[in-house]
Amino acid sequence: MAQYMLLLYDNPQDFEGLGPEEIQKIIEKYKAWSEKLRDHGHYVSSHKLTEDTGRIVRRKGTEVRVTDGPYSETKEVLGGYYLIEAASYDQALERSRDCPHLEFGGTIVVRQVDPV
Repeated sequence: MAQYMLLLYDNPQDFEGLGPEEIQKIIEKYKAWSEKLRDHGHYVSSHKLTEDTGRIVRRKGTEVRVTDGPYSETKEVLGGYYLIEAASYDQALERSRDCPHLEFGGTIVVRQVDPV
């Protein structure tokens, strides 16, 4: 079975001002969705990324540069991912439809993993 990454993008500002109880309810929805994937044998792994925007490493000739970033025109940032198994893109898309991330205004990019 093929593996697909569900890349979760959101605008962190959408969660500003939420209290601890509200945040806990959101976390519980993600946990329940993860458990559903596990129960059906589709779950491989997942992680939430920190609020840090990360670093960019580029090489130009023999010089390697590290810069802060990425910075983009959009306010959405990559906040985490799920790695799931599915028989096809259509099945992976179908499995992502009830992800709570969509409920909170997030965007999910689905990419097939190349098993090189």
